[in-house]
Amino acid sequence: MNLHALYHRAKSNYCYCYDGKSIHIRFRAAKNDLDKVFLIYGDKYEWDKREVLSMELAGSDELYDYFTAEVIPPYRRLAYIFEVVKGSEKRYFTEWGAVKEINEKEIYQMYFQYPYLHNSDMHDTPEWVKDSVFYQIFPERFCNGDPEISPKNTEAWGKKPSSRTFFGGDLRGIIRKLDYLVDLGINALYLTPVFEAASNHKYDTTDYFKIDPCFGDIETFKELVKECHNRGIRVMLDAVFNHCGFFFKPFQDVLRKGKESQYFDWFHIHGEYAAIEPLNYDAFAFVPNMPKLNTQNPEVREYLLKAARYWIEEADIDGWRLDVSDEVDHEFWRAFRKTVKAAKKDAYILGELWLNSLPWLMGDQFDAVMNYPFTRNCLHYFVYQRISTKQLRESITKLQMDHMQQVNEVMFNLLDSHDTPRFLTLAEGDKSKLKLAAAFQFTFSGAPCIYYGTEIGMEGAGDPDCRRTMQWDEQSWDKELRSYYKKLISLRKKHNALRRGSLQWIDCKDDVLAYIRETPEEKIFVFINNNDTDSIQIVNIECDTVVDILNEEVLNTKNGELTFNIGKKSARIFNLLSK
Repeated sequence: MNLHALYHRAKSNYCYCYDGKSIHIRFRAAKNDLDKVFLIYGDKYEWDKREVLSMELAGSDELYDYFTAEVIPPYRRLAYIFEVVKGSEKRYFTEWGAVKEINEKEIYQMYFQYPYLHNSDMHDTPEWVKDSVFYQIFPERFCNGDPEISPKNTEAWGKKPSSRTFFGGDLRGIIRKLDYLVDLGINALYLTPVFEAASNHKYDTTDYFKIDPCFGDIETFKELVKECHNRGIRVMLDAVFNHCGFFFKPFQDVLRKGKESQYFDWFHIHGEYAAIEPLNYDAFAFVPNMPKLNTQNPEVREYLLKAARYWIEEADIDGWRLDVSDEVDHEFWRAFRKTVKAAKKDAYILGELWLNSLPWLMGDQFDAVMNYPFTRNCLHYFVYQRISTKQLRESITKLQMDHMQQVNEVMFNLLDSHDTPRFLTLAEGDKSKLKLAAAFQFTFSGAPCIYYGTEIGMEGAGDPDCRRTMQWDEQSWDKELRSYYKKLISLRKKHNALRRGSLQWIDCKDDVLAYIRETPEEKIFVFINNNDTDSIQIVNIECDTVVDILNEEVLNTKNGELTFNIGKKSARIFNLLSK
C-alpha cells in the first residue's frame, strides 16, 4: 500500500457542504493501489453509533484515484475517518495519518471533523448560471448602431484591426442585434468593459461610474439591460479593479502633485513622484498607461465597491467578471462579494484566473473562474492531438477534483476569448475540430460561452487579430456551423441532464471519448470520435430504443446492447429516459 499518496483535508475541496444539508467527502490514493475505501462516520457526541459507507471511485488522473461519498449528518455535525484496504492489508487514515489500529480512548483527537454545518459558510453559487449559455461581446467590434457617437478616427468596418484601431461598435448596436442572439439561443451576455477609457478595449478605465461616450450613455445602457431582461438574457459586466487608466483623475492628480496629492496612496509609487521613465510605480504588465490600484487603501476600496454596487442598483446588471483578479488582495475580494451579494443575492461573480484557482473559490470570494484549463485541454486534445482520450479524462478529472461540485457546475467554459487566438484559427480552419470541441463544451458541466462570431466561423490570430469586427453580411457566414451551434444550444437548454447531471466516463475502444450525464429523470450518453477513421461501438443500454438527439436518428438495441458507428471526427449524443 502506497501510504505516501493517501490524502484528505477537512473543510476544503476534499470536505465541504454542498447544498445546506449534505457534505461531500473526497479521498485520494495512489492510482490503482487500493481495493476499497470505507468512510466511517458519525456524530462526535455519539461516536458509538457510527456507520460505515463504501466510497465510490469517482475518477483518476495521471497519478491518483479519487474516492467520493455524500453524507447528510442529522445533527449538522460530522466526525469521520477512512478505512483503506489493499488485499489483506488494512489501514485507518485519520488526523494522525495512516495507522494500523484506532485508539478508542483518543478517537476524539484522531477523527476528521466538519464541526458544524453553518449555511453562511457554504459556497452558494447562482442557480441561473447552470441554465446559461453565455455570449462574449467586445463592444467596440460587435455592431455600430449610432455612427454619430463613433470616434473621429473610426476605420471602415471589416478592416484588419491594430492595437489602436477604432471601428465604432457601441451599445445601440448590441441592442439592434439582440434578436440575432435570441435566435441563436443565447440567454446570458458577457460584455468586456463599457466604462469611459482612452483605448478601444477599455481595460484602462478613467471613470468607473460613466459609460464611455463612444458606446453611449447610462440611459442607453439601462435600455440594453432592460431589453436583454425582456428577452430572458442576463448581463454580466467586466470590472477592472486591479488597475485604472492613465487618465483616471486621481492618478492625474498624483502626476501633478506627487506626494502632496490626496490620492498618492491610491497607487503603489516608489518615490516622491510618479515617473514613466524609468517606471517607478506598479502597473499592469509594466504598462505605464495602467497604474495598479492600492486596493488595501480604504478610500480606494470604498470607491471600487461603490462602483460595483452602483451598476447593480442603478442598471440591474446580473454579474461581474473580474479582470486580473489574481493580482488583487483577497481581503478586497471578500468585501466585494459581501457588497455584491447584498445588492443582488444571485449575482454571478467570475474571476479571471488562468491557473489553480482554489484559494478564490472557497465560498468567500468568487463563484467561479474563466475555465482556461478547460480551454487548454480542448486545444491539446481536439486541435493539436497531443494527448490521448485517457490523458484528457485524467486531466479533466483532476480539474474537477480541484474544486467543489457547486463550483464545477457554474464554471465559465470557453474555447476562445478576446485574450486568445480564435479556436478555429489554431485549428487551421478545420471546422470538424471546432465542432467536436463545441460538442464537448455544451455537454460538459459548467456554463458554456461563445466568443462573438465563433458560431459563424470567424477567425483571428492573437490580440489584436482576435478582435476583428463581427461579420454581419450573411453571405460570409458559415451557416452550417451556425446551425450546429444552434442545435447544441437547443439540446443543452432542453435536457436538464446536460446542465445538472452527474458525469461518468465510459471506457470505449478506438480512443473514443465517451461519458454519461445523468439525473434521476434522464440519462444522456455522449460519444466523441476525435480520430480520422470510423469507429464501431457496442455499449450496454437498458432500453429498447435510443434517440441520437444530435443527428436526429432513432436506433434499436438488441439483447440490451446498442451497436452503432461513429464517423470520423464526429459526435453522437443519445437520450435515454430512465424507466
